Amino acid sequence: MLETRFTRLVGCTVPIQLAGMGGVSVPALVAAVTAAGGLGMLGAAPASMPDRIDVLDAMGCSLRGANFLGPFLNPEEFEATIERVRLAEVFWREPDPALVEQIHAAGALAGWQVGSVDDARAAADAGCDIVVAQGVEAGGHVQGQIGLLPLLGAVVDAVGDDVVVVAAGGIGSARAMAAALAAGAQAVRIGTRFVASAESGAHPDYKAALVAAGADETVLSEEFGRTTGWPDAPNRVLRAALDEASAFDGDVVAQLHLPGSDASFPVARFDTLPPLAECEGNVSAMAQYAGQSVGDVRAVQPAAEIVRELAEGAEALLSAAR
Repeated sequence: MLETRFTRLVGCTVPIQLAGMGGVSVPALVAAVTAAGGLGMLGAAPASMPDRIDVLDAMGCSLRGANFLGPFLNPEEFEATIERVRLAEVFWREPDPALVEQIHAAGALAGWQVGSVDDARAAADAGCDIVVAQGVEAGGHVQGQIGLLPLLGAVVDAVGDDVVVVAAGGIGSARAMAAALAAGAQAVRIGTRFVASAESGAHPDYKAALVAAGADETVLSEEFGRTTGWPDAPNRVLRAALDEASAFDGDVVAQLHLPGSDASFPVARFDTLPPLAECEGNVSAMAQYAGQSVGDVRAVQPAAEIVRELAEGAEALLSAAR
């Protein structure tokens, strides 16, 4: 398998990082990606990170990471999480040396996801070990405005050899992974392919919509989030989901049922929450996040199969090019 500075630093065997996708990156998916040699990442979700780490401990998954969204970072949860993960990563917030120092003091690696060269430099100056360069092709929330390859080359040059660079955005095939590694990335961050994995926490109808969609069927919009506390935050979704939400007549599109409880919460139209397995209602009108790599999603597959397909294919392509 491919060995890079990322795999050596983090302790995995494959240079693939699972995107921290809230309620989609459930413990079962994190554990499956990690067992296949990559790095599984938890993201902000209805259930707390410490509780989900307890589940990972019970599953025997000790190598894991956590992704925190800057606008919603809870200091108590952050402190309780960073000492139990290998990598703590922050997104959608200016690089903060104090947070990086706190992560390092807890014994974890510090990462920052950025969408510009200036933010990459700031992350490196703040002491980050890893910078994730996110191109505008990415699904979910997108901070930058340019494509991955132009951004990646500039970020690699800007941060120097002391910082590991991970490529994110529109990577869903072995060819795309090989291209990112050849362009200087030390790993790739994958989201959309894993949303459609067997272990993900996504609703079955959401997975089916990804399988059916083509690369030209996503759109960058600020609609999802404008009614639920995260306005002016561009995010890439399936165009059909945006159309369905725009046409929906009503304020509540679905209900989110909490596992192990009789409690449920309404999901507002244009809420940021993606369709999770625990949602019931018009999930087609929810935020069906998808990157431009969605055309590479051809079936719902086990996460290990996705990791193997990408890594072995990328390795073969890079070997043939030498």
